[in-house]
Amino acid sequence: MKRPQEANTSPILELELNVTGMSCQGCVSKVRKMIQEKSPEAIVEGTPKEHKLKVTSGLSLASIEASIQDAGYQFLGVSDSNELAHSEGDEKLKVDSDNVEAKKVKSELPENSSSYQFSISGMTCASCVNTVQMALASSEGVVSADVNFANHTAQVVTKGSSEALIKAVAGTGYQASLILDAEKSEEERGQRELTEYRDKCKASALGLGLGIPLMLYGVMGGNMMVSSLTDRVVWLLVGLLTLWIMIQAGKHYFRGAWKAFSTHQANMDMLIALGTGSAWFYSMLVVLMPNWFPQNTNHLYFEASVMIIGLINLGQALELRARRKTSKALHRLLDLRPKMATRVEGESESRINVSDIKVGDTLRVRSGDKIPVDGEVLEGSSTVNESMLTGEAAPIEKTPGSLLSAGTVNGQGSLLFNATRIGADTLLAQIITMVGKAQNSKPPISVLADKVSAIFVPSVMIIAILTALAWFNLGNESVFSYMLVTTISVLIIACPCALGLATPISTMIGVGKAAEYGGLIRNGDALQRASELTVVVLDKTGTITEGKPKVVEQWLVDPSQQTLVAQVVSALEARANHPLADALLQHCQKHLDGNDKATLDEFESLVGLGVKGNVQGKIFYLGNERLMQEKGIHLGVANDESQYSDATRVYLADEASLMAIFYIEDPIKKGVKAAISSFKAQGLKVVMLTGDNLETAEAVAKAVGIEDFHAQLMPDDKLNWVKRLQEENEVVGMIGDGINDAPALAQADVGFAMGAGTDVAMESADITLIHNDLKGVADVIQISKATLRNIKQNLWGAFAYNSLGIPIAAGIFFPFTGWLLSPVIAGAAMSLSSVTVVTNANRLRLFRVSRSDVQKTEEVE
Repeated sequence: MKRPQEANTSPILELELNVTGMSCQGCVSKVRKMIQEKSPEAIVEGTPKEHKLKVTSGLSLASIEASIQDAGYQFLGVSDSNELAHSEGDEKLKVDSDNVEAKKVKSELPENSSSYQFSISGMTCASCVNTVQMALASSEGVVSADVNFANHTAQVVTKGSSEALIKAVAGTGYQASLILDAEKSEEERGQRELTEYRDKCKASALGLGLGIPLMLYGVMGGNMMVSSLTDRVVWLLVGLLTLWIMIQAGKHYFRGAWKAFSTHQANMDMLIALGTGSAWFYSMLVVLMPNWFPQNTNHLYFEASVMIIGLINLGQALELRARRKTSKALHRLLDLRPKMATRVEGESESRINVSDIKVGDTLRVRSGDKIPVDGEVLEGSSTVNESMLTGEAAPIEKTPGSLLSAGTVNGQGSLLFNATRIGADTLLAQIITMVGKAQNSKPPISVLADKVSAIFVPSVMIIAILTALAWFNLGNESVFSYMLVTTISVLIIACPCALGLATPISTMIGVGKAAEYGGLIRNGDALQRASELTVVVLDKTGTITEGKPKVVEQWLVDPSQQTLVAQVVSALEARANHPLADALLQHCQKHLDGNDKATLDEFESLVGLGVKGNVQGKIFYLGNERLMQEKGIHLGVANDESQYSDATRVYLADEASLMAIFYIEDPIKKGVKAAISSFKAQGLKVVMLTGDNLETAEAVAKAVGIEDFHAQLMPDDKLNWVKRLQEENEVVGMIGDGINDAPALAQADVGFAMGAGTDVAMESADITLIHNDLKGVADVIQISKATLRNIKQNLWGAFAYNSLGIPIAAGIFFPFTGWLLSPVIAGAAMSLSSVTVVTNANRLRLFRVSRSDVQKTEEVE
């Protein structure tokens, strides 16, 4: 039933819309018909392969959306490149665009919530992380909160305000500041860590400067006990010097301990303060009142106090130095952004900060300049190196109408362009944001470490007390010394620094490494699931093939008719709506110059067959073999020996005889065969699902080495295949374009979106590949496996260290060997454990994906 036409009282708007489900010009024609039922004067054009629809009409956006849905397709929002035909439509489009924004596929943010990133200072261990996270998570309106110990940041999704979250963190004794600019924040964090590194080095030098001579004195036979008045005076001076060094080199530990105590928390600072403070206080009591203690227990431990502080500061300095390397991938992305740009206003040009650019500004980039923001070329021609975003080594030619991306480098030539996206809206900024958020997220494997760290410090304090009680009741005449040594050793060796660093530091490096290979991982969960995949499911069009059919060969009955054939086909296909029209048009345009156009007098679309047209007074047919048979066209003279025998054939004939055959294929992407070889080498099963016909699917599958494939599938069929595989206990990774395959991508354990990292693709997949290369998927899976292996090594090491270290520190071997762990050795071991975890995590930076023999052969070629 036809709808009544809408009165055109609204301003004429020219909109570019994102529409999924269209596969050919026939789909565009179907949408055009639905829209023109409401507004006959509406102009509707589309590029199905890019999922774009251009509509010029006076209809409201809601009405256009309804027409698209009635035609059986899905409306995904307004493209950012829209311009209004009349400025009075600005307010209307703004309102409609805001409504569209909420319809993005698989949006990360719940309704009415915001995502904030904070820099957290004052954290020293995993227990600190747990304290801050609990404070944030319990704040009103918070949906989720993740605190990262590796880079001292917090990612919070909340319906409340950022000020409330900052107050919540302050209430626990830590400090939080809102990160507004990623680049500025990274610079500040780098400077802060450099300052902290230098402070730690100085503190370490102070502690070890006194501690090492004292320790050597004792080791070489010096008397570490008080036996005379002279000893008391000398050791009193040493004790006061020790106190001064503890204040200078360890004041941050004592301040942190006091904050934790005043807020009823327990952290690493409290363990260090209790351990070193107890050693110094015991030693001063021995110096001031030696008669209080049995003669054989008045041993002094001043060297332990300063050595522990010196060693822990040294360990943290080394840890900081190693940790600063972990975010190099993010730094490299940030470095792609230029600082200055050239703005053109009339006849004048001026240099401005990139932050001052506004949408609509006209900018110029000269030879060798970095492009400051996303835009569209207005004048000039040049080539642009987009390898940092696309992975393509060859420069891309840019002419008026071409799109530019921030961070890419202009080649030889000057370009004048219009700024279309600035600041956080540029593709590069979105990539930086995604990498930063993913680095802050936690994989599921971290849950165990979080649970342990939440109760770790209080448990250690209880163990230390039980150790002291055990020695008090079971020890010999040196009970006080033994109580002190074992209790301090337990407190110091059990600091959970290594436990807190085990997961986040590897996650940061792994996500950064994946970004280097072109894989943007959404979060830690996707990182872990990618390492567990058992099956990889591939779409065909746009994933295995280029998604752009091309004429790979033509055969002419009479070669002298080359120009005539090109004229006729161009005239017919300019009005056609079948999916191969663009391929034929592009092919024939190569054989024509600007004056070779033919006049089309009549045109008829023959459903399921092809087209018929009257070109310059003569009837021609262009279509499939069935059309030729119906029109009685003899095909016996056709060249059936073509090497492209599996290609789709399109025939051109007049009313009497065949004139030409065009062989059309959707080319297989370079590197696909190597990627599939890599999947198999990793033990993954590969399945291809496509909506194409069985013959084409079989030919493509055979060409790339896929044995398991299924053809003629609708989107729902693909979804059901993914479900079926999951029911067979397979962990499924689905690779598609991020739009047409959205249902299957969402159902899969891990969804990979092929493409240039568009908004829709990023929102519809767990991992987005900016290189548009299937090899990137194989690389990301290898990196995820290496990252999870590294995390497990770190966690095992951290758990094993604490599990073995605490009993040894408590003196479990003393009854058998008479050996006690020195608090100094405990402090060194604690620092070494953190450095070991960070060093092991940094091995990931050296990781290189392995290449199969097929890949090596392709790379050589």
